[in-house]
This record gives sequence, C-alpha cells and structure tokens, in this order.
Amino acid sequence: MIAALRSEALKLTSTRLWWILALIMVGYVGFTAALLAGLFGALGDQLSAQPDAPQLPRELIAPVVYSAVTAVGYVFPLILGTLAVTSEVRYQTLTPTFLAQPRRGRVLGAKLVVLALAGAVFGVAGLVASMGLGAPILAATGAEPGLGDSDTWALAGRVVLAMALWAVIGVGVGSFVQNQVAAIVVVLAFTQFVEPVLRFGTSIWDWTAAVGRFLPGAASDALVGSSIFTSFAGVGASDPLEWWQGGLVLLGIAAVGSVLGYLTAWRRDIT
Repeated sequence: MIAALRSEALKLTSTRLWWILALIMVGYVGFTAALLAGLFGALGDQLSAQPDAPQLPRELIAPVVYSAVTAVGYVFPLILGTLAVTSEVRYQTLTPTFLAQPRRGRVLGAKLVVLALAGAVFGVAGLVASMGLGAPILAATGAEPGLGDSDTWALAGRVVLAMALWAVIGVGVGSFVQNQVAAIVVVLAFTQFVEPVLRFGTSIWDWTAAVGRFLPGAASDALVGSSIFTSFAGVGASDPLEWWQGGLVLLGIAAVGSVLGYLTAWRRDIT
C-alpha cells in the first residue's frame, strides 16, 4: 500500500494540473471573499435598515466570507479528483500501474487517500485566500473578522474536511464516467446549473426543502456551517442538516461513487 500511495502521489505532483487548478481557485476564492467582505462589511448597516433587502446579521458576515472556499471553490477539488482518474484512462497510464499492482482495489484506495490529502491542501490554500483578503477588509469596514474566535477556526477545519471529501467524490465520478470530456461536462453541468436550480426549486416548499438539503452542495454547506447561499433570512424553508450529518452525506456520496466506479468501469480491461 505504501508503494501505491507513493506512486499516486508522484502521478499527481509530477503534472501541472494540480497547481494550475489551485492557483485559479485561490484567485477566484480570494476575489469572491474580498467582494463579500467589502459589500457586507460596508453596507451591513444600510442593508439592515432596508426591510426588502437580503438580511445578514453582522455576526454571520465573517463566516460567510470565509466559507467562500466551499461555496464557490468546491468545484476545483471535484475536477481534480475527476481528472486524476480520467487522465489515466485517456493516456493509458493505468496499464503499467495495473501490471505493477494487479490489485486494482488497492490502486483505487491509494488514489482516494492521495486525492483526499490534495483536496485538504486546496482547502487550506482557499482559506489563506479568503481569510487573507477577507479579514483585513472586514476590519477596515468596521465588521468583526473573528480570527480570535474558536468558532471561526472550527469552521476552517470543516472547510478543509469538505474540500477533501469533494476531491474523493471527484475520484468516484472519474471512476464511474471514465471518458474525460463526458466527466467534465457532467461535473460542470451539475455543479453550475443542475444543482443550483434544484436547490432553488426545492426551497419553495417545506416538504421539498427537506429533500433538497440532502443534495451534495447543500450537504457541503451544512458541514461547513455557513454559505453565501444559505445565510440570508428567508432562504430555505427547512432546517439545514447538522454539520456532522452534512459530512456523512458527502462521505456517503463519495463512498457510493467509488464503489460503483470500482464495480463497473474500474474493473474493465485496460488496453
């Protein structure tokens, strides 16, 4: 298993893919966090005075800013995990891997571990961006950055966990949909269009909201404990999952995707 872990780590770090995705994510998350911090830090009081405006209590501003890592950046570890599998199928690097290690389940297990660690690294990098840019702007606009609050660092830990789980889910997606183009289309279509529409649609009625909170993005937001999509008053007609319940939902999705991928596409002959 140690040899398999080393092999998977080398495969990941010997390409430019991981750090290119990380750089794009850091820029995207940093920009989003800075925008949210400036908007709600400077306009928080004015928005509170407008009953028709979206309401966000000032004590929730910092968590919303810092949770931009998962709210908008979760797609990057998801893509990384997906490409980690589909690239091997496309360029047939799985063939020598399976010749060297015939136990394919061990190879998949090693890949899951390595990508989980990579997702955690993405989470840390995203927090550096969101906190590094968001906290000074919050302080400058009179909002509390909350960096001395233990709840803030608990949220940060859950962000890292969520990003690790998203990378593992990506491995499951790539294992089940091994065509690289199709896999990326599925990931982007679901995360950028299908799930946002479903989350909005299910929030209209209480009974649908109770189902919608089990969607992957909603479970991720519940795990983290804050999100720009769920923190405004009136958003969501049902109570969100507890943070540990959201984590279990994401873990379950990752496990189901990995098992299905292993039982179907992962066990096919590689030529």
